[in-house]
Amino acid sequence: MSEYLTRADRMRKLAALDVARAVAEEHGVCVRPLAKERLDLDTGRVEIIPVLCGSTVASVCPTCAEKNRRLRMAQCREGWHLADEPDFTPDTPTGEQKELTAYRADLVKAYRTALEEGDETGAEEVREEIGDVDAELRGMGVRGALPSVEPRPKLARKRSTRRRQDAPNLPRRPVAKRTLGRVYGGKYRPSTFLTLTLDSYGKVRSDGTPVDPARYDYRRAARDAVHFAALLDRFVQNLRRCVGWEVQYFSTVEPQRRLAPHWHAAVRGSISRAELRAVAEATYHQVWWPNHDEIVYSGDRLPVWNLHVRGFVDPDTRTALPTWQEALDQVERPAHVARFGVQVHSKGILGGTPEAGRHIGYLTKYLTKSISECYAATTTRQEEHADRLCAELAVTPCSPQCPVWLLYGVQPRGARQSMTPGVCKGKAHKRSTLGVAGRRVLVSRKWSGKSLADHKHDRRTFVRQLLADVGITQDDQPKRVVWNNVQPGDPNVPPRQHMLLRAVAERRRWKAEYTAALLASAQPPPGEHDSSATSLAA
Repeated sequence: MSEYLTRADRMRKLAALDVARAVAEEHGVCVRPLAKERLDLDTGRVEIIPVLCGSTVASVCPTCAEKNRRLRMAQCREGWHLADEPDFTPDTPTGEQKELTAYRADLVKAYRTALEEGDETGAEEVREEIGDVDAELRGMGVRGALPSVEPRPKLARKRSTRRRQDAPNLPRRPVAKRTLGRVYGGKYRPSTFLTLTLDSYGKVRSDGTPVDPARYDYRRAARDAVHFAALLDRFVQNLRRCVGWEVQYFSTVEPQRRLAPHWHAAVRGSISRAELRAVAEATYHQVWWPNHDEIVYSGDRLPVWNLHVRGFVDPDTRTALPTWQEALDQVERPAHVARFGVQVHSKGILGGTPEAGRHIGYLTKYLTKSISECYAATTTRQEEHADRLCAELAVTPCSPQCPVWLLYGVQPRGARQSMTPGVCKGKAHKRSTLGVAGRRVLVSRKWSGKSLADHKHDRRTFVRQLLADVGITQDDQPKRVVWNNVQPGDPNVPPRQHMLLRAVAERRRWKAEYTAALLASAQPPPGEHDSSATSLAA
């Protein structure tokens, strides 16, 4: 006689998907693969292939998040203590590129002449020819923005660049075309680990919550978080002008206990603490937006869309709200000024030392978590503090196109009927970001001379070359393929646990081949802290 199981007993038994997910995590396989259709153009065979989800958050996919973190660690390590200047010298233009560019200039002149003469048909034909020439130039390797065929738009509104009277003067030197720091003692080239924080908004306890929530400046905290990325750009610009060379950095943005974002940066080269403090004190970012201190519309009284004026109007008087440009014309002073706080921490680091490795790990420690996950509210007071900040972020405009502007009686730029007053889908208003709408990792362009995709390609190339050296090739893979998205409900898509187990089998085969290649080439297997190869190549 079989044993009787209650509903609770049956629910405690593992589902097949849970077991498959656990096996996938153990073998370093993506647990949320995306089903893609692969068509082999040579044989006509169609297969459903699981593709990595690429998530950077461990709560979504721990495997992909850890791969991304280790890749970022390698990126940081490769560029922090460079000894040779990266070469960014552009190639010399070829004769074909110059001839095609000259031909494009003639076409642009012909296009504008046709417009002046009213020949719209001829102008359209010339415009299509210009598009073909642009595509051909791109194929030749020409990058950057090509001159527009249309007349120049109206110049943007200019603001005074004079420094504020309440900000100290910033020393300025000519910026040399170099990215490396100084060498000391003929052989030491130290770099810098830097941490910047925002200004204070009121006294806080050890758990990050305000001592007096009624006097804590949540409005300024929300605005500083929204404009934090712009403030960082201004700081780097001022720092380069101060030290006199193109400072390069690898940095991450994380929340403090009080929920204000702060900046950790690995800076190439040695910079004195006095200079860093002076630049941080003198750096500010002015937000030249319309005033948004008082909410004009709320509750059921919200602006409505009017088809006749093609814009939002007052719900009572039916008067059109001022457009974005009209509101900017009335701006006489910045709506907000963001500044750093007095806490500026810096430390000199030598490359190749255990201390450098520890700081790289510290930089990338929280990259597998979202901003809100880095802050784990354990008390009611902390939850209330986060709720009040999120409530203020909900009514803080995040961009000129933000529908929140309608609450302040201003039409956002590009206003349209589909907008809901006060409801914005931007990342800055989400609880998971706490106002930090930009990227978590900020890397200067000349850090390592490579993008993240370049680092991934280098790792794949390394593994494939290692396998090829010992005679292991991927000849069974199709050469010419086309990838297509699958439609929802496609019966050909296997269940997720089937895709997970297929990916596990492939992973085990790749790992066996790689281990065999390492043994054949007499190379030691990668250690725990070695981010050089295999776990990221797959």
